[in-house]
Amino acid sequence: MSEQHKQRISLSIFFLLSGFCFSSWASRIPTIKTIYDFNEAELGNVLLTLPVSSLLGLPLSGWLVAKFDSRKPLVFSFIILNVSLALIGLSNSIFMLIVSVFLFSFCMRILNIAMNTQSISVQKSFVRKIIGSFHGLWSLGGLFGVLFSTFMVKWDVSIQRHLVIAAVISMVVGCFAYPFLLKSDRSPHGNKLIIGKPDKQIMLLGILVFFAAVCEGGIFDWSGVYFKEVVNVELFTLGYLIFVLFMALSRFFSDVLIERLGMKRMYIISSSFISVGILSLIVFPYFWPAIIALSITGLGVAAIFPMTFMLAGTSEKYSAGMAISIVATYAIVGMLVGPPLIGYIAHAFNLKIAFVIFLLSGLMLIPISQLFFKHQKEGV
Repeated sequence: MSEQHKQRISLSIFFLLSGFCFSSWASRIPTIKTIYDFNEAELGNVLLTLPVSSLLGLPLSGWLVAKFDSRKPLVFSFIILNVSLALIGLSNSIFMLIVSVFLFSFCMRILNIAMNTQSISVQKSFVRKIIGSFHGLWSLGGLFGVLFSTFMVKWDVSIQRHLVIAAVISMVVGCFAYPFLLKSDRSPHGNKLIIGKPDKQIMLLGILVFFAAVCEGGIFDWSGVYFKEVVNVELFTLGYLIFVLFMALSRFFSDVLIERLGMKRMYIISSSFISVGILSLIVFPYFWPAIIALSITGLGVAAIFPMTFMLAGTSEKYSAGMAISIVATYAIVGMLVGPPLIGYIAHAFNLKIAFVIFLLSGLMLIPISQLFFKHQKEGV
């Protein structure tokens, strides 16, 4: 097997494990809500920890990837991520829970920036686009995580034991993949953040992932609660499972679709699917309509992040790592605003009304993406 194929497989495994760890945590949010007897606003406050810590992790991740190659921050953040995942399950107080969630999200941000930076470097060794497949594997890992969580809930396994087992599995598999990661991919230029007039194209890409993050992150955090409290399904992980399943399936085909249809059309198609899916979920909050609605939404959300990070990696002003770090900042702000806002609106009115935020965010992808391609064509 060639060296570049070994690097691709190794990095793919880390994308898979990252998704597995994230969904292991996210799928047990309803359990945490029950254990601590949180209302929607209180849960929103806890979820606020995620984007705040991620935002704090972004400058560090950008500096680490610029200072070293992407392999070192990838591995160190991966180790601490798994430790913090286990600590979330073992928490016995709200303070310990918040600290553990903070550390988990902080390391997840560094890991994701390092992985996406390395994916741009690995892509250079291949003729066909492969970045969508990495994000597909992240979603597939999320699918494995939520399937595992579904069995844990069904078998009445405690959250403490569940998250410790998930962390151990992730660490063991990661140890086998680590030696084959790409080395020495540090870019010699574009590693410094330039303060002043913002790069319009990077800014527009950032706004795109802002709205995508509101949708994707919000559904990750709230789909389980929606299924439990609005759709009234006892096995509340089903909604999350369906969303992740269809997002994963779509991401494996996204590279082919992008090559055939082009990114400009794909943003419009993605936005349309998100909007139709969320609107259906709000209007028809029943089991089968909700399952179909989340399937459509998963298909719509899938291609946004791979496409946007791919475009960021082509920046002439910044290195791939720095460009992705800047764009990801907007995504974190989306996660900062989205999930907690849903909690506050749901507490004031109800969860169905709160989900209108996802609908509006999905619709905004069309004008922003078309503005980006207009600026790109004009060379602004």
